Amino acid sequence: MPGMPEPMDVPATCQTFLAFDYGLKRTGFASGNRLTGTATPRGTIAAEGDARFPKIAERIQEWAPDALVVGVPFHPDGAAHENTLRAQKFARQLRGRYGLPVYEVDERYSTTEAHSLGAKDADAASAAIILEQFLRSLD
Repeated sequence: MPGMPEPMDVPATCQTFLAFDYGLKRTGFASGNRLTGTATPRGTIAAEGDARFPKIAERIQEWAPDALVVGVPFHPDGAAHENTLRAQKFARQLRGRYGLPVYEVDERYSTTEAHSLGAKDADAASAAIILEQFLRSLD
């Protein structure tokens, strides 16, 4: 993982989170909370384009998070690429559709870490890694 993330300005009222590891064909998700600072992989949404949003809405209704977290990939040198822009667009779509705060987290190496840990569902495990990185960045 890259160095420690910079602290984020997240209101104390935001206690529970759903995180997403966005992909073109699959999006992993995880839930977690500020109190424990931990996240749990919750599965993968196998859908493309707008077809994923009804399934995301179900997860949001089920878990009732205070905010959402989206992993945004970058090249190792920090440069943006096509998937960076796609993940940022996905974050904007989440904000617009669900009216929840959405926080973006640099997710470099999260999938590699998930694979190295032997995750059966690397997308969901990556979402949990992203969320725990986010939770560590809170004041």
